[in-house]
Amino acid sequence: MGCSGNTEIHTPNLDALAGRATRFSEAFCPNAMCSPCRASVLTGLMPSQHGIHTWLDDSKISEWPDNWNAIEEFDTLPEQLGKAGYDTALIGKYHLGIADQPQNGFDEWVTMQIGHVLSFYDNKMIVNGERLQYPGHSVDFFTDHAVNYIDKRGEDPANPFFMFLTYPAPYGHWPSIQGEPKNQFADLYKDTPFNSVPREGISPELIEWLLINHDKGNPDDVFYKDILQIPNDLPTLRNYYSQMSVVDNGVGQVLAALERQNISDNTLVIYTSDHGMSLGEHGFWGHGEDTWPSNTHREAHHIPLIIKPPSGSHTGKVAQSLVGTTDIHATILDYAGLPVPSSDVSPSRSLRTLIQSGGNPWDGAVFMEQEETRSLRTSKWLLMRRISPTAYDFRTELYDLESDPNERQNVAKDPVYQEVLEDLSNQLDAHFKKYCDPKWDLWNGGTVKSNSTRPFLWREVWGDDWKPGY
Repeated sequence: MGCSGNTEIHTPNLDALAGRATRFSEAFCPNAMCSPCRASVLTGLMPSQHGIHTWLDDSKISEWPDNWNAIEEFDTLPEQLGKAGYDTALIGKYHLGIADQPQNGFDEWVTMQIGHVLSFYDNKMIVNGERLQYPGHSVDFFTDHAVNYIDKRGEDPANPFFMFLTYPAPYGHWPSIQGEPKNQFADLYKDTPFNSVPREGISPELIEWLLINHDKGNPDDVFYKDILQIPNDLPTLRNYYSQMSVVDNGVGQVLAALERQNISDNTLVIYTSDHGMSLGEHGFWGHGEDTWPSNTHREAHHIPLIIKPPSGSHTGKVAQSLVGTTDIHATILDYAGLPVPSSDVSPSRSLRTLIQSGGNPWDGAVFMEQEETRSLRTSKWLLMRRISPTAYDFRTELYDLESDPNERQNVAKDPVYQEVLEDLSNQLDAHFKKYCDPKWDLWNGGTVKSNSTRPFLWREVWGDDWKPGY
């Protein structure tokens, strides 16, 4: 976004929103994949609690239980808000199970028939039970439905609503961003040099994942060959950036609809993304699981987070407190006047005190997990640990973020840092001891819902009988 320092992107609506909201510059997701993070927003739980450890593979739909809802057992945000009298709407990508009918307490149900994004055009949609194919851009489709939904609020402006508007863009992988963009913002980037996209040597960990995936995963999978090329493919970069401008345009239309209905000052607006994305930093393009072992470097887990409270007098500020995706859950409940989950059962914390003037910065940490990797980030340290023992030479990584903000120098084996390493490791262990469901605790014999990107590893660690569950 422009408001966060990118001088090559065009995001006027998001920049304007940040100017009258709080932008959290140090927000991180608990997992670098879409489905786990969406589940964490709706439940306030870590992946090792709700069981979704990676993206839900739509190719396995035939194996899923009938009308499977991956977070059915939890009292989700729309269900809690619905009980309190809110109308609820999902408009956008679901990707938490079978989308044939409404799930998780959503009343309005406008979504894609599958979760995985292959194209922004000609997508098969579901609109409250009606199936159709929309020829235009999916973001425009969902924007139109969101605006119409808000405009209907004028008929009953006192009735509260919760809208989960989940755009399937800018995405970030082929084929959806392959080639020159076709959308209305393409010309904005025709001469952009993309100096904001680093050109680094390919990460050895990415090469290792290519080899592992070929030997023990899917030898016919060309996806990982694609992500070697993307950072140096200018048509792809023009496409990717232009999709961000499509999203920005949609955000502008939604905010304008709130103003038109005179409910903007009474509406909590949260803009974020489901996960982070490395655009070539550390030698890889994509998710934290696109290396071997997976990583939790800043770019893969760093997310935008802008929150405008229901007040017209709030002025823009930047909060540097470490916050996370799970905190969105408690924040919404707090603003709705509903009970916030106890810290005994959820790591979710309300951000309200940080948003309101005079709120004190938090001292603390964010915790992340990516199957075989578990991590802790503070304002000074980043610790990545891997499950052990295994047949692989997995290493522990420790970065001093004050002297090494780009996370390049691993000091885990330096004797000077051993006390720090031990302290952070104890914090990491305590967090996952507290916020784990044994059934979904991969590090202690548990499994995953639907699928893993490293099933061979878990069979090697826990035996040939290991398999995903539901």
